[in-house]
Amino acid sequence: MMINLFDDVSWLSLRPLTFTRPVADLRVGILTIAEKWAKYLNADAGFITQTYLSVKYPAKPAKLFINGSVCPNNDLLTAINRLNEGEVLVIDEIVLAYAVNTTLTYEKAISELKQIVFDGSFTHIQFPEDIFKNNDKELRLDFALLTEGRTSATLHESNIIIGDNLFVEEGASAYCSTFNTLQGPIYIGKNSQVWEGCNIRGSFALCDNSQVKMGAKIYGQTTIGPFCRVGGEINNAVIWGYSSKGHDGYLGNAVMGAWCNIGADSNNSNLKNNYAEVRLWDYEKESFRKTGLQFCGLIMADHAKCAINTAFNTGTVAGVSANIFGAGFPRNFIPDFSWGGAHGYEVYGLKKMLETAKLVLARRDMELDDMEVDILTEVFERTQQHRRF
Repeated sequence: MMINLFDDVSWLSLRPLTFTRPVADLRVGILTIAEKWAKYLNADAGFITQTYLSVKYPAKPAKLFINGSVCPNNDLLTAINRLNEGEVLVIDEIVLAYAVNTTLTYEKAISELKQIVFDGSFTHIQFPEDIFKNNDKELRLDFALLTEGRTSATLHESNIIIGDNLFVEEGASAYCSTFNTLQGPIYIGKNSQVWEGCNIRGSFALCDNSQVKMGAKIYGQTTIGPFCRVGGEINNAVIWGYSSKGHDGYLGNAVMGAWCNIGADSNNSNLKNNYAEVRLWDYEKESFRKTGLQFCGLIMADHAKCAINTAFNTGTVAGVSANIFGAGFPRNFIPDFSWGGAHGYEVYGLKKMLETAKLVLARRDMELDDMEVDILTEVFERTQQHRRF
């Protein structure tokens, strides 16, 4: 079976995280949204997304189209499986899915196809903060999906395991650490490592080939994506693949993209001194948007990096390839391809940025190919208006 996961207006409101990917490629819980749908439906998933992203994320010759900002659950799965050709599943003017035998955009689907109203609940990822807000719920669902009917591998006897909601994939290892599963499940991915002296509380996922360094303190509702290395103190954060927060410092109520690096002793605030509602930068409005949240930390897009001792204000958005350093608090919105900090910014030139990215990928025995260069070039051009230094 083949499906296509389409971007709707959520692609715009999820920037800067979606500048480099379709919405369905966002990780929330253990899996990306696309991986969830593929596993639920036993399907091969394609993408209907921005033209410049389509080379990396191509569409499939499918007859079923599903909203990439919507996470699956059993009720939604049942409703989608009941769709006949020429029908569209909707709720509150949101197109959830449609079945057609021809190419049709979601805008046309809602006007041209027979509408079927969905009256259930689901997780809808519309804004960057929705990722860490919904991570606990999605992590529990993914845990059940990935572990059903399977037997966990075992960890070394030197560990302390509290509760019985732990699943360990083959090749994973941990020594002299504490795993508390009473508040939520803990998932340890293939070939991942938990080094000595770590304290981990569920719900928590450590994805394949990642490492938790010695003495780390990790609180619940946290996901560490594949090929990452983390340390220090982490709470309710989602870190995507190939990123590092390898040293002491606090990261909380946060989303950290791919190929990011946080320097030693860097911290983000997740609560304002006056306990007021946190606002985040909105690319479409070109102003700050109310989140309705009291706790909201850092949103960091792909390839962004910060130097040692960086102090991020509550509700900071760091754009694609932002490079942040220096004393003091950086501004709450750090535009894509910025170079600097509280002392001021200049443009992080595309050529200079690509040279760094090539070195970063080479450390993982990977190559920055023309496809990735084209995507980053497009993002650089699309975000020029925000770099008014």
